[in-house]
Amino acid sequence: MQLTHHLSLLQHAADGRRLQPDELRLLLNCDDWFSIAAAGEKRRKALHDPRAASYTAYRVINYTNFCDIDCSFCSFKDEVGSQRGYTLDLDAIAAKTQEALDLGVDQIFFQGGVNPDLPLDYYLEALTLLKSRFGVHVRGFSPIELHRLALKEDLPLADLLVKLKAAGLDSVPGAGAEILSDRMRAILSPKKLSGDRFCQVMGACHEAGLPGSCNIVIGSEENVDDIVEHLVLLRDQQDKTGGFLSFIAWTFQPQTKRFKVKHVKPWEYLRLVALARLWFDNIPHIEVSLLGLGKEVGELALRAGADDINSIVIEENVLRSSGLKTLRAAERFLREAGFEPKRRSLNYEFKNYSPAYVEN
Repeated sequence: MQLTHHLSLLQHAADGRRLQPDELRLLLNCDDWFSIAAAGEKRRKALHDPRAASYTAYRVINYTNFCDIDCSFCSFKDEVGSQRGYTLDLDAIAAKTQEALDLGVDQIFFQGGVNPDLPLDYYLEALTLLKSRFGVHVRGFSPIELHRLALKEDLPLADLLVKLKAAGLDSVPGAGAEILSDRMRAILSPKKLSGDRFCQVMGACHEAGLPGSCNIVIGSEENVDDIVEHLVLLRDQQDKTGGFLSFIAWTFQPQTKRFKVKHVKPWEYLRLVALARLWFDNIPHIEVSLLGLGKEVGELALRAGADDINSIVIEENVLRSSGLKTLRAAERFLREAGFEPKRRSLNYEFKNYSPAYVEN
């Protein structure tokens, strides 16, 4: 690709013109990541206060690790019926939630394996507990969890979502996406939903008043065409239902010996963050993964299109954390990076919070 051509594409995208899939493919094959990052930052500044960056805090409660999906990259699951796995009872869920509240964290990320032995009442009772007793924001489940639960209970998905929302569910993450291309689905997680079905389930959540996030996970066997297919699916779904509040790029972490992780160069990650900002003209926020990439890359990503650092995560059982551990650490990080920190909710509501808890 000639230099003048890709610079022209970047200029138009930074000014707000919608990129087309073939243009995205060209830019993903372009090594001039610095120009791409500069365009991403220009677009970010046009959409958000250039002086500020946001963060949030939530506790992950993995309510069960029994799962029958068999993703190739996962070390979290235990076989259904084994003696090693667990399912948390209501008392354990309550204790973890109280610990979060004691730390000044009022949001729970409620997610687990796909456990066919759990009835709908388990989920409804857990959500009712979290909402009625503790009043926390609950972001929960993944499309495959919702799809399988609807099948198990012989309920239309829309009816299931009504029940879950009435019990206390506030939002749904785009978890379990990894790479939504048909080729990568067959490699990584053939028992999960297809890319099209994944988007349909997320669309149903949006229509039920359950917004959330979307993401991509790179660093396995994906190629540029897989990434393009993934990003096209997400943007098309957002055009239809508009419930994705943010997009975040993750990288695969080494979990099992049988799953080989490809090193993602920092500049490749920054290029993807910047292109996400340019590509998603219909998604408000771009988050950076401090959890996997670390603070140095995170700081650069805030100058390449990202406006949020997606921290702090309390009790992460799936990924090795390179992120921030406390609210004060997040605020200090953002100030040292040159931004005014703004704490938000998972649904990007900016409200007054109690003072940050003290670091150890």
